[in-house]
Amino acid sequence: MEKGSPRETALKASFVASLVICVIVFVIASAKQMNLGVDFYAMLTLAAFIICFAVYYYAIEFFIYRKLKMIYRTINRLKVDKKKGKKVDMNSDILSEVNQEVVTWAQLKSKEINRLKETEVYRKEFIGNLSHELKTPIFSIQGYILTLLEGAMEDPEVAERFLKKASLSVERMTTLIEDLDALIKLETSGPNLKLSKFNIVLSIQEIFESLDYAAKKKNITLKIKNKPEEPVWVNADKAKIEQVITNLVANSINYGNENGKTVVDIHDMDTKIMVELSDNGIGISEKYLPRIFERFYRVDKSRTRHEGGSGLGLAIVKHIIEAHKQRINVNSKEGEGTTFTFTLDRAKK
Repeated sequence: MEKGSPRETALKASFVASLVICVIVFVIASAKQMNLGVDFYAMLTLAAFIICFAVYYYAIEFFIYRKLKMIYRTINRLKVDKKKGKKVDMNSDILSEVNQEVVTWAQLKSKEINRLKETEVYRKEFIGNLSHELKTPIFSIQGYILTLLEGAMEDPEVAERFLKKASLSVERMTTLIEDLDALIKLETSGPNLKLSKFNIVLSIQEIFESLDYAAKKKNITLKIKNKPEEPVWVNADKAKIEQVITNLVANSINYGNENGKTVVDIHDMDTKIMVELSDNGIGISEKYLPRIFERFYRVDKSRTRHEGGSGLGLAIVKHIIEAHKQRINVNSKEGEGTTFTFTLDRAKK
C-alpha cells in the first residue's frame, strides 16, 4: 500500500473516528456509574471500536472509490479517443494520479480550444479574402457589360476595348479559382506525387523560354549562374517542381524592376540539390516575410492586383515543397531584391 493512497486515508480516518466513538462510549458509561466490571468495559470498548472501524472504513473507502470512478468516467467520456475506463487501485496513490489526469486533460482541452479559436479566425479571414478577390473581377465584368448595353456597343473600338478588359477579368477569376482548387486538393487529398528522375537544369531552361516574352517586356534577364555542363539529376515530381519554379520566376518578373535580372543558382549538397532563385526587384520588408506563404496574403495588394496574381501561388509552392519532405526559405530586403531557396533529393546517376 503506497503512502497517501485512498486505502491508507480510509484506514486512518476510520481509526480516528472509531477511537473517538469508543472514548465517547466509555465516558457515557462512566457517567452513568454502571458497575459492570472492568472486563465488560474493555469488551464493550473493543466491540464498539471494531464495529465503528469496519463501518467507517468501508463507508469512506466506498465514498472515495465512487467519487474517483465518477471523475474517471467524466474524463473518459470527454476524451476524443474512447478508451476503456481505468481501474481504480485503492492501494496506489490514486489521488495524485487523478489530479495529474485532470491537469493533463485540462491542458489538452485548453490547447484544443486555442487551436479552434485560431482556426476560426483563419477561416473568417480566408472567407473574407476570397469574397474580396472574387468581388473585384465580378464588379469589373459587370461594369463593362452595363457600359456596353448602355450604348458603347455601337462604337466598335470602344466595344472591343471593353470586351478585352472583361476578358482579362474573367481570366483573372479563372486563375483564382484554378489556384484555389489546386490548393484545396493539396491540403485535403494530399499531393499525390509522381516521383521520377529528371534533369533540373533542363527544366529551368524550358521555364525560362516559356517566360521569355514576359521578361523581355520589362527587359529582365533570365539566366542560370555557373550553369553545370553535365545534367543535374533530381528525384521529384517533375510537373509539380516545374510549377514551383514557374511560379517563383513569374513572381520575380512581376515584381522585378525594369532592366533587372533573375538568376538561378544550383548547389550540390551531397544527397541534396539546392535551387536558389534571386532577383534584384522591389524586395519585401522583413516584417512581412513570416506571412508571405499564407493564402491570399499580399505585401502590396494594389500592385498584385495590377499584375494579375491570385495570392495563392506561394501557398501552393510551400505545399508542394513540403510534400517532397523538403523546406523552402526566403530572404529579402526592401528595395534590393528577394531570394528563394529550396532543396530536392539528388537522384542516382
